[in-house]
Amino acid sequence: MTNVNEGQHPQRVVLNQADIDRALTRIAHEILEANKGPKDLVLLGIPRRGYPLAQRLAARIAAADPSVDPEAITGQLDVTMFRDDLARQPTRPPLPTQLPQSGIDGKVVVLVDDVLYSGRTIRAALDALVDLGRPRAVRLAVLVDRGHRELPIRADHVGKNLPTSSEEKVRVHLEEVDGPSNNEVVIEGSL
Repeated sequence: MTNVNEGQHPQRVVLNQADIDRALTRIAHEILEANKGPKDLVLLGIPRRGYPLAQRLAARIAAADPSVDPEAITGQLDVTMFRDDLARQPTRPPLPTQLPQSGIDGKVVVLVDDVLYSGRTIRAALDALVDLGRPRAVRLAVLVDRGHRELPIRADHVGKNLPTSSEEKVRVHLEEVDGPSNNEVVIEGSL
């Protein structure tokens, strides 16, 4: 479906609520399989939308393995001060980094973000992790991989590969951040 509102770019919904739910359920099972269960697993969401996605993934992991406490394996990793493009980005106050009580030392940390594009946010996340501890392994789960990498970074778990032009924008809307009944992924731009 393509919508054009006055004063806005054309946009097309590429994932609706049901699509997002299916993608997150699949990613949760992939994470459990790759980790051979939930032992030593930590999900760190990158604000703003990576954190609610990490919470949703943790809930699905707990549904698949009732021994898991979703709150005990979920945290938030703010990367604002580790970005290499601060001068070009709009000013955004850092959000608190919140690690699970068990920390990240010796754990398998899965970084969770909404869209993988240039790879710069993930590079910043890796730098931030160095200041917080030494995980046994670091993996990456993203809802959307849109290509156009500038750094040699690849996601281990992807909800949807979405080839786009560099002129297009991929917008993820989640109800935890964007308000009720707002769960979709849209492409804005030259459609």
